[in-house]
Amino acid sequence: MKRLKHLAIALAAVFACSAPQVMARTLDEIKADGKIILATEGLYPPFNYMQGSKLTGFEVELAEAVVKKMGLKFEWKSLSFDALLAGLRQDRWDLVIASFGITEERSKAVLFTAPHYCSGGVIVSRDGSVKTVGDLSGKVVAAQTGTTYFENVKKVPGIKEVKNYPADTDARAALTSGRVDAWVSDRFVAKTAMEANPAGMKLGDFLFVERVASAVKKGNTSLAGAWDKALAEVMADGTYKALSEKYMKEDVRCK
Repeated sequence: MKRLKHLAIALAAVFACSAPQVMARTLDEIKADGKIILATEGLYPPFNYMQGSKLTGFEVELAEAVVKKMGLKFEWKSLSFDALLAGLRQDRWDLVIASFGITEERSKAVLFTAPHYCSGGVIVSRDGSVKTVGDLSGKVVAAQTGTTYFENVKKVPGIKEVKNYPADTDARAALTSGRVDAWVSDRFVAKTAMEANPAGMKLGDFLFVERVASAVKKGNTSLAGAWDKALAEVMADGTYKALSEKYMKEDVRCK
C-alpha cells in the first residue's frame, strides 16, 4: 500500500507539472482574477498535511488567513516537496508555502517573503543514544530529499551513510523500523511525531537553526510585499499566536 501511495503522489506531481502553465502574475493581475494559487506538499505534519481529503496544518491555515487579509480567494496545489520550487520558477503557481528554510542557494532561484516561523533541524533517535552532532559519527542517518536537513547532514564529518527519502514520513519510518540510527527533521515535526509515539523516539540536539518563509518567483516584489504586509497584520491581530499554539503549543515566530 505504501508503494502505491508513493506512486500516486509521484504521478500527481507529474500531472501537476504537465498541466497547462499558469503564468507568473503580479499582485495587480492576481487581484484582477480575485484568486491566488498556492502550493504546498501536504505530507509534513503539523505544518501541511491531509486530514482525510482536506488539506490542513499550521502553514495551510496561516496562508489562508493571510490571503483573507489580502482580500483574495485561494486555490491549493499539493505535490512532492522537490517539485514545488521548480514549479514556481516555471510559473505554475503564485506562491509556495511548505516549510522552506531560507538559504543562500535557494535565494538565487526564488524570492522569499518575510519568515513565518523559526525552527531548525534536530537529531532524533529511538533510544536517545544518538543525541549530539558528535554522536552521528559512524551512524546511518535519514533525511528528506531536497531539504536543508539532508544538506546539513551531508556536511557532518564521520557519518557512515546518509539515506535520503522522498517524504519526511518515509525518513521517520526508516528510524522507527530500525533501518537507520537517526533521523534529522524539523523540531516541531519531530515533537509531533513523538507525541504520537512517545516510547519510540527521543529528541536530541539541534543540528542547525533556520528561518522559514514562503516563496514567490524571483522578481515578483509586488506579490511578496503584499504578502509580507498581510502576514504582519495576521501576526499583530492574534491570529498567528492562536494558530501557532493550536499546532505547536507555543508561539514560533522569529524573535
